[in-house]
Amino acid sequence: MSKPIKDNICEERLFSSLFNKYSKDLHDFLHYKFGSHLNPKDKVQEAFVKLWQNCKKIPPNKAKSFLFTAANNLMLNEIAHQKVVYRHQQTKPKSYTNETPEFVLQEKEYMQKLENAIANLTEAQRVAFLMNRVEGKRFKEIAQLLDISTKAVEKRIYGALKKLRKDIENL
Repeated sequence: MSKPIKDNICEERLFSSLFNKYSKDLHDFLHYKFGSHLNPKDKVQEAFVKLWQNCKKIPPNKAKSFLFTAANNLMLNEIAHQKVVYRHQQTKPKSYTNETPEFVLQEKEYMQKLENAIANLTEAQRVAFLMNRVEGKRFKEIAQLLDISTKAVEKRIYGALKKLRKDIENL
């Protein structure tokens, strides 16, 4: 039986030492895996913010794993977001002959509300939903990429759809 860990990540001394110990390795990991165009420094900072926010839940011996997983997920979310932005930029605006300014305004408002609804999904739901609906990946592919079961992917996507339907119904 292991002895209880007395150190708490919420202690500034320990958190600071974790930052000094892992920040460079984490940055290098993100830089080599994803490149510099997605701002790995920002994702390192965000990962440490998540660690601080969850400091009471995470034992010190799990901090490194938490940091690398959180930073990797942040980068994957950023990539998914960039793909959505890119596809949105590539779509040509539809030209309707009877478009009124009121219709255009309503369409913009609806798109903004839809983007907000997607942003309000949990991180897990959003990643699975965007990989399925935007990238066109099958549940099995998503499960392999995220290292989870196919049933977990189904649950995340169906949960996202249910929440989106609820949020959009109120529009």
